[in-house]
This record gives sequence, structure tokens and C-alpha cells, in this order.
Amino acid sequence: MQRVDRDFKKRVYELVAQIPRGRFMTYGQIAAQAGAPWAAWEVGQLAHRGPDNLPWQRVVNKNGGLASGYPGGLEGHKKALAGEAEVSADYKVDIERLIWQPEAPGQNSLPL
Repeated sequence: MQRVDRDFKKRVYELVAQIPRGRFMTYGQIAAQAGAPWAAWEVGQLAHRGPDNLPWQRVVNKNGGLASGYPGGLEGHKKALAGEAEVSADYKVDIERLIWQPEAPGQNSLPL
């Protein structure tokens, strides 16, 4: 059974490319924005295997936790965020303050 549609990967890459410096999205948030809210795991797999030219360092878990699977582990992920955001001793960013929510297509388009 196919878990995501054919264009899911493309939508994930487009979303990750847009994450501004110093802001973050979660795996689940990206999956939902890409049209498959159940597919956070797949987003993680794309991050692990995806193009290196995308800001994967700005993708964290739902608690703001860094990824142990990031190149160089937690320390590598922390190092990639140097100058972008403060990382706590337990390898987390303040996701509540730094979460980025892109505008969804059609959002705010209801007629008044």
C-alpha cells in the first residue's frame, strides 16, 4: 500500500527550502503541509536521504528536539544551527517561539 502520493517528495523539498533562517518546522508539520499528516516518518527519511542543498537543520521533532540521525549526530545538528538559534543542553530549540508556519495556498482567500 502506498502511503504518500507521487508528488509528496517534491512538496516536502519545496517546504524545507522555504524555511527561514532561525525558524523551524517539525517533521509532522511538514508532512501535514505536504498533504499527508500521517507521514512524519517519511519526511525524516527524505531528510536523511534528500538533497544536501536544503536547510534540513531547520527541521526538528515535535518537541523541538534535534535529530540523532543528522550527519554528525546531535552535535552535528547543533553545529549546523550555530548562529541561527540557541540549542539547549538537551539538544532542543524553543519550538513554540521559533516554529514557522508557511501560508497555505488559498489561505485567507474566502470572500468577505
